[in-house]
Amino acid sequence: MPHNSLSFGIEEEFFLVDLVTRDIPPQPPAALLDAYRQTFGTQLAAEMFQSQIEVVSPILHDLGEADVWLRDSRGKLAGQAGEFGLGVLGAAAHPFADWREQRPTDSEHYRQLFADYRDIAQRSLVSGLHVHVGVPEGCDRVRVMNRVLGWLPLLLALSCSSPFWGGRDTGLASHRRTLCGEWPRMGIPEHLPDDTALAAYVDLLLATGALRRRGDLWWFIRPSARFATLELRITDACPAVDDVLCIAGLFRALVSWALEAQYTADAELQRLVLEENYWRARRHGSAARFLDAEGHGELDASTWLERLERQLGDHGEAQTFDRARQILRDGNSADRQRRVLLQAVENGVEARQALMRVVDSLLEETAARSA
Repeated sequence: MPHNSLSFGIEEEFFLVDLVTRDIPPQPPAALLDAYRQTFGTQLAAEMFQSQIEVVSPILHDLGEADVWLRDSRGKLAGQAGEFGLGVLGAAAHPFADWREQRPTDSEHYRQLFADYRDIAQRSLVSGLHVHVGVPEGCDRVRVMNRVLGWLPLLLALSCSSPFWGGRDTGLASHRRTLCGEWPRMGIPEHLPDDTALAAYVDLLLATGALRRRGDLWWFIRPSARFATLELRITDACPAVDDVLCIAGLFRALVSWALEAQYTADAELQRLVLEENYWRARRHGSAARFLDAEGHGELDASTWLERLERQLGDHGEAQTFDRARQILRDGNSADRQRRVLLQAVENGVEARQALMRVVDSLLEETAARSA
């Protein structure tokens, strides 16, 4: 299947940030949210916290179209926020915001979510990048999902953007994914063979009250309950548009390849390898060394990427792999944030001000002012 035959969509989550304090305000101006609704209509979605928003792309057909959409939407978000003294930050976690001060979004859905999960929900002051890829009618989405699972830690490693939490360096490249681990059904998908088994599993959870609705399976990849898509959820929100395009392009190519691939690997071994590689991606990001799923020891991210490029063949796009190689060479967002902090500290800037410089760098990247 040609790589450009699959439609896709991108969902980005953002924090609103006070441009004076560089902190997340507990409650943004109602007039700003009204302006966003006027500009984006149904493409604007509420998120868990009042100062967190999600923007949903239209159905996209190529990365060039996605590039234009992302830069235009981010520019509008930042421009309108600036009129209220706010900025828009696209990283997976704010470097020093206090989760205890944030107010949940006032809707029936989120009121219920916070009642059910209490501090687990309150601590989830994080943002992700979600990519939907359309799966043709008649294809078993769970079988396709199982074929791409093993590669997802590599995509996480490329996207990591949450090294700081509460003003401290966590030692992780993606602290967001560690916080996600507190939730039920938000990590690795259950081992299910096909769509029929998934439907039976969801029916059981609904019948026993474990799920309130079908969409409350939050695995890091899932068949969407709303669309005929596979939805990637493992990746951190990416401040740089080029990183978003890289992730979207790789996932789209993986799904395209998986629609044709014959899956014959040892499922039990693959799952053990996946769990280990998921941890290594969270911990070390682009510098991680990963287990070789073929049983031949370890390999670094660059070697793993080369293997993926060979495997995908014509399903992949050169620009996507070029950007992935650049990320692995120069570092992902977590690496860039740490460099900004280190440079500020070496220049004698006190700790809080140094973290504010990290926020400034993220605001600048998110605004997408440079191509």
